[in-house]
Amino acid sequence: MGILLKILINAAALYVAVLVLPEFNFDGTVPALLVIALIMGVVNAVVRPILKVLTFPAILLTLGLFLIVVNAIALSLVVWLAGPGVLDLGLTSGGFGWTLLAALIVSLVAWGLESLTGTR
Repeated sequence: MGILLKILINAAALYVAVLVLPEFNFDGTVPALLVIALIMGVVNAVVRPILKVLTFPAILLTLGLFLIVVNAIALSLVVWLAGPGVLDLGLTSGGFGWTLLAALIVSLVAWGLESLTGTR
């Protein structure tokens, strides 16, 4: 039940980012959004820890602020996988800056929803 709730939270957080940012777009279906949230969960579980280890000096030097960039890189990978050309699930971004803002919004919304549901 916990994994399903985490996927739903990721999907909701991603949808909020799509609603707020004009250059971060999703034009797919709800099942496609759930698949993107599943991909995001896998990327966060596998790729993000590797990125944290590789960028540890930058994270330490910036007192953790570089983690926002790590989240954006992970979300960029999700956008690439779910975008046109690979899985074609309907998620696109206007560039790394928009992905960085989307990663910040997704992180904040997911944190809030996880706090409300007690899954954190």
